[in-house]
Amino acid sequence: MVATYPILSLLVIFALSLLIVRVGSIALEMTGLSPDVASFQATSAFSGAGYTTEEAEQTVATAGRRKTVKALIRLGSIGLLGAISSLILSFTQTSDGHLLNLAYILGGAGVIILFARSRWFNRIVTPFIEWALSRTTELEVRDYAQLLGLQSEYRVAEVDIEASDWLAEKTLAELDLPSEGVLVLGVMRNGSYIGAPQLEMEMKPDDTLVLYGKRDRLQELSDRQAGDTEARDDAIEDHEETLEQQKQLIEQ
Repeated sequence: MVATYPILSLLVIFALSLLIVRVGSIALEMTGLSPDVASFQATSAFSGAGYTTEEAEQTVATAGRRKTVKALIRLGSIGLLGAISSLILSFTQTSDGHLLNLAYILGGAGVIILFARSRWFNRIVTPFIEWALSRTTELEVRDYAQLLGLQSEYRVAEVDIEASDWLAEKTLAELDLPSEGVLVLGVMRNGSYIGAPQLEMEMKPDDTLVLYGKRDRLQELSDRQAGDTEARDDAIEDHEETLEQQKQLIEQ
């Protein structure tokens, strides 16, 4: 006799466990961990293995990551207990058919694993999970803010380019913003985002520059008038002083 309901319960718990680990892995990726590290640490936290490695230290380095790991540990404990209970029921509520029950369990688990590992399934599920996490949590904003040092004087800012701006009709090489201590992270053009743009890319009116640098410098760049070479010279001088300070810190 096949223990249908206990086996189905066990397989549902197994499928939910895989989904929880996947959600946790994506959440950790959103905080800056690589996919491989995020996947391993999410599995480790959910299973309670608790590997002590440098990667594990990185996983709990920020508040958002710690919350994710804590949730995985708690859900893992509940899931494992439920799975064990269902497994016991599947073998104790029937007097025979134990091998058949085991075959159904292994077969169902195998199908779930193959389904979860399929590329098309991940292509569909992953964007939805990322969207849901971005709408319901502050993982991405908070943890990337810490990674980029945005809690101090550094910021990420968007600068809209108009036809009369000094930024317009110039390539990124001509603008040479890094010499002023400002990095170009990307360009928004016609509703599309161009990440890490090439130096030969020319800025057009209605483009939006996504910049990273000190807050005061970003504000000055946004307000700078065309032909103001003195402001640029001051910015370069300030950045050279910053580089000298950083050099002293590195050599300590």
